[in-house]
Amino acid sequence: MSDKSRDTPARADEAVLDWLLEDSDPSVRLYALTRLLGKGEGSPEATAARKAVMRSGPVAEILELQSEGGFWGEGPDYYRAKYSGTSWQLLILAELGADGSDPRVRSACEYILARSQDAESGGFSVDSSAGGGGRHGMVIPCLTGNMVSSLARLGWGEDERVARAIDWICDYQRADDGIADPPGGWPYDRMEGCYGRHSCFMGVVKSLKALAAIPPERRGKRVKAKIAELVEFILAHRVHKRSHDLAQVSRPGWLKLGFPLMYQTDVLEILCVLAELGVRDARMSEALAAVASKRGADGRWKLESSFNGKTLVDIERKGAASKWITARALYALA
Repeated sequence: MSDKSRDTPARADEAVLDWLLEDSDPSVRLYALTRLLGKGEGSPEATAARKAVMRSGPVAEILELQSEGGFWGEGPDYYRAKYSGTSWQLLILAELGADGSDPRVRSACEYILARSQDAESGGFSVDSSAGGGGRHGMVIPCLTGNMVSSLARLGWGEDERVARAIDWICDYQRADDGIADPPGGWPYDRMEGCYGRHSCFMGVVKSLKALAAIPPERRGKRVKAKIAELVEFILAHRVHKRSHDLAQVSRPGWLKLGFPLMYQTDVLEILCVLAELGVRDARMSEALAAVASKRGADGRWKLESSFNGKTLVDIERKGAASKWITARALYALA
């Protein structure tokens, strides 16, 4: 092998990394610094990047549209206004590395805790109740997982309300693979798609994403046990397959890589969650190969799926080279 052929991949990787570290997209820069280069969240580089995140780009644009009460749009439609309501903005802010200590971000966190969290169970509901808080009968796993993940990443992981939501995941998030006799009673006696014989895959992924956001040193026995249970469910499905027919992809859309994702998921998001948990298993190989196969000759990945036009602020252009997909793919493949 010539020196030129041996050196080309290294030069290409360096060029891609330089692209991800550009100041023009501080959110991606922050992700690349912390996930790809291993810089600590409190490092000077990461601190500077997070400050830049709050000054310009999508985070600043989203916060400019926030109402004085901490919400976006019509307050009660925090979930049902897809994807312009408050729960979705909170999710996007967390994904983009917003500073959770910013008063505007804190007011949004307080708003969703006051309006969406069910006081009785600790889970998050798609509707508010007449008496305040989330409606008990409309608590769902994917929203609970998304809100716990977002709140934890925004610095609320030790709040007692978030701790109650983590308990909800440990108590109620199942990992059933098509069982004949599912449990009854609340919350399983309704919403077949969320609580049926086969656990909702999106609910499993978002719940696991939430638990992955808890620092390892703060994961108690129940959290560790639930992580192991949910990871095994995903691995039994080879990340994106049908466990009872591994030749079939669960949903073809999961192979179209997107960012940000809402209650939906894809193969890359799942692999990133597993990577965050340090999971290495041969049953991930097909999913990893599927992501690797999408890399272009320039070393970059494209944005294949998008909610542009439905979100308040578009993040990247569909069909174009994506810094977010590229950064996340490199993290998962590493």
